Amino acid sequence: MKLISWNVNGIRSIHRKNQLVPFLEKVKPDIACFQETKAEEHQSEVDLPDYEEYWHSSSGKKGYAGTAIFTKVKPEAVFLGFPADILKKYKLKDGYGDPNGEGRVVATEFKDFFLVNVYTPNAKPDLSRLKLRHKLWDPAFLAYVKQLEKKKPVIFCGDLNVAHTYDDLTHPEANEGEHGFTKEEREGIDAIVEAGFIDTFRMFTEGKGHYTWWSHFSNARARNVGWRIDYFFVSKSLRPKVKTAKIHPDAFGSDHCPISLDIDVRGA
Repeated sequence: MKLISWNVNGIRSIHRKNQLVPFLEKVKPDIACFQETKAEEHQSEVDLPDYEEYWHSSSGKKGYAGTAIFTKVKPEAVFLGFPADILKKYKLKDGYGDPNGEGRVVATEFKDFFLVNVYTPNAKPDLSRLKLRHKLWDPAFLAYVKQLEKKKPVIFCGDLNVAHTYDDLTHPEANEGEHGFTKEEREGIDAIVEAGFIDTFRMFTEGKGHYTWWSHFSNARARNVGWRIDYFFVSKSLRPKVKTAKIHPDAFGSDHCPISLDIDVRGA
């Protein structure tokens, strides 16, 4: 099974640039996960008849955040946002509002696994959302995927808005403590790894130079001055079933590029 994840930075925008459908036709994923869709389903002009579409759009701010899963395989169930017990425990609100109402998590249950698509809140350049992320969102998200994992293995993907290690961005020293590379944000990924989830890209590729997001400034993408902030993680039990995990920097239309995962999930 082939899966892709892509922060499209506006699904209508990337479609108008004629970048989305050609990439999907080239790669032919069984499941595509999108973040920062910035639209509701009825606003999308994308026509992909081979795929079932499951959207979780922002309920408060229109044209903001949002996630969607497009799948050729019909899921057994679909879940929007965090479940009630997680929300009750973590009380996900700050001065910006309720991130659970921003369409940041959509999950699908299949016969052999769960797939969770996430768009993690940005800590903001002034770090004004770092506390929410570090103390509430990251623990809540990890609790959610661990809860799902009790039933069957989990694949989760998306824009996690953090470079995990010094190899995951071009200039780590210069960005130490900046949003996207604070100790607190990186601890969120540490906790995911400590819980047994596997960063699939690092199963195959080591070192620097492999990025999924580039600033619009200073010709950063052409110079490959970037950050790896988009990930596919899998439950430990799925590790032997992972075939490849790749970054696709030759796909344009967004400030992020897509990533892909090939995995044999039969009998997982």
